[in-house]
Amino acid sequence: MAEEALEANEVPVGCVFVKDGKAIARARNRTNEWRNATLHAELEALDHILPLFPAPLSEVTLYVTVEPCIMCASALRQIGIGAVYYGCGNDRFGGCGSVVCVNQDPSIDSFKPYPAWGGYYRDEAIMLLRRFYMSENSNAPNPRKKATRVLKFEIPPTPTSTSNTSSSVPSRSNSVPPPLKKAKTETESNAVSRADDNSLSI
Repeated sequence: MAEEALEANEVPVGCVFVKDGKAIARARNRTNEWRNATLHAELEALDHILPLFPAPLSEVTLYVTVEPCIMCASALRQIGIGAVYYGCGNDRFGGCGSVVCVNQDPSIDSFKPYPAWGGYYRDEAIMLLRRFYMSENSNAPNPRKKATRVLKFEIPPTPTSTSNTSSSVPSRSNSVPPPLKKAKTETESNAVSRADDNSLSI
């Protein structure tokens, strides 16, 4: 799904929601396509899920290439998602630990918290994002010239968890991820599309 988003000139984020080992919805970013900033992959998939599976979705797991943003993390908490696995962190808008911990914030007492773990296919998710940001975005209001940019192949190490003594909200929510369960369908590969190293020349 993320590769499909990249080919459509969207930020390459794709996701799959899984219940009882079966994919119940897949989606990708469509913000540029529809000129709607709320059409993130997670919300696009939820539009298909909620008419069939009413909330709470405590038995549903989300697999997504990039940490959900604050908006999506909040929506996931409101619908009672069971758990989230993501590829790379979102240092600008992350809602599951990179910026804020919407998924675990104890001050939000009206919705049950959910666990979120990052790092699954992290390198592939980062390379997809780099490939997107190397290309010209014709949908941007003032596109920046990127002809002189160089695609970097070195991936920084995964940040380690840190304790946040100034707040009761943990600074990272992905400290000890459990192993992924083997689903009946290829959910992991659909949720976190693997970038083909041979196709990374730009």
